[in-house]
Amino acid sequence: MRIDILTLFPEMFSGPISESLLKRAQEKGLLSINIINLRDFTSDKHKTADDTPYGGGPGMVMKAEPIFKAVKSCKISSASRVILMCPTGEKLNQTKAKELSASEHLIIVCGHYEGVDERVRQNLVTDEISIGDYVLTGGELPAMVLIDCLSRLIPGVVKEEESVIQDSFYEGLLDYPSYTKPEEFEGARIPEILKTGHHEEIERWRRREALKRTFFRRPDLLTEANLSTEDRKMIQDFIING
Repeated sequence: MRIDILTLFPEMFSGPISESLLKRAQEKGLLSINIINLRDFTSDKHKTADDTPYGGGPGMVMKAEPIFKAVKSCKISSASRVILMCPTGEKLNQTKAKELSASEHLIIVCGHYEGVDERVRQNLVTDEISIGDYVLTGGELPAMVLIDCLSRLIPGVVKEEESVIQDSFYEGLLDYPSYTKPEEFEGARIPEILKTGHHEEIERWRRREALKRTFFRRPDLLTEANLSTEDRKMIQDFIING
């Protein structure tokens, strides 16, 4: 996958994309990330990428011309998707991340100030994405979240592919509790089932714990989850017995 990031603040990405999983994915050739400074596509000596809004009002609006020029420089094709990170967009979830992870080319526009000229949204953007119902300074941090989220789903990026499948939200549920050594810590012991070596029973316990955690913390997720008959019996037990 190739990802082009259009931003007014390219230095913000230097750390996150050059460490850990994203670094290894680029070294393997599974992911290519290109940071593009929108100011390089301005036409005045001050490299102005924003201006006052028509009709008045506070703040500044990102100009359309630099964004259009920058997008065109990315060698856009029918396989490209242009994503605007903005608070009015579709809320990012695992389903959307799976969809985007199958793309060959993503162009991510990081919104800023009071937003971008509406003509960018109308004529360039294919997807608008928000990472939550709160206000951030700009689209750079949300872009980093999006890239980290979908890159994990690219085959070969995560060494243990099974761990991706077991992540929270992958199947519409929160993850089950995990434990490691020591067996006892400050009086708290790991569940005995995890020491039995009985893999089928352990998997059933993990499924039950994932369902239980989801039921009590994020019951809204259960409406979209793929639940078996046994899953539904477990949930009924939570309702009756808590």
